[in-house]
Amino acid sequence: MHVFYTLNRLGAKGIAFALDSALFGVLDAVEALTDAATVTDIAHALDVDQPRASRLVARAVSEGLLRREADQADARRVVLRLTPKARTELSRVHDARRAVFARTTAQWSSRERAEFARLLTRFVTDFARTVR
Repeated sequence: MHVFYTLNRLGAKGIAFALDSALFGVLDAVEALTDAATVTDIAHALDVDQPRASRLVARAVSEGLLRREADQADARRVVLRLTPKARTELSRVHDARRAVFARTTAQWSSRERAEFARLLTRFVTDFARTVR
């Protein structure tokens, strides 16, 4: 997550987003967890404590980016789901990230881009495993 947060921050220079990067982190985490995250999931994904995650989630809910639902399997558990507004904002972020990668690798060969994608994927997987 840290890698993508940094890339998003660097890639967003000169692009006006409606939300701050902390909320993008929350939305990214919910999206990565197939749109059914808990506050605890958010805390782990962002590497923050539970109170900080709760405040970020509350902000995202109040801004209409997340909705809280009772878990169908356990009514005591609350899951967070992305709203259409969040999906629109995430789409804009994904487009910005792709544009940064395209600009950055414009002079690279197809082979170099494929190798970079393979190594970046491996790095993210190994990074996640290392920092757990």
